[in-house]
Amino acid sequence: MKIVSPNEEPAGSGRGGATFTGDVFTYVTMEYTDGAAVTNVCFTPGARTHWHSHENGQMLLVLAGRGWIQSQGETAHVIHAGDTVWVPPNESHWHGATKISYMTHKAISLGNTKWGDEVSESDYGKGVD
Repeated sequence: MKIVSPNEEPAGSGRGGATFTGDVFTYVTMEYTDGAAVTNVCFTPGARTHWHSHENGQMLLVLAGRGWIQSQGETAHVIHAGDTVWVPPNESHWHGATKISYMTHKAISLGNTKWGDEVSESDYGKGVD
């Protein structure tokens, strides 16, 4: 068993890097442990991940704001504070804030993450505010 207290965990925080578009702020609440990582991510309006997949899936708990999520080859879906999203293993997808709202979510990522290309403006623009 592992209990992580925000006062004890030497978690990392900072700006998102090369796998994000726009201003994204991350806070690792539980470093990679037994194949799972837990991260709070705050996306500013227009910010988003690149296309990616997770070896054993990913759960997103939307904490605040409004965003979009899209699996490759499908339509983008609006997600709001209170929504829970399950992305199955190895499903290529992206998620982020809408053009006019921020979004914060807790990401529970299972297994290795495989990063792909940046989400194009035309793909991102298919979401509806």
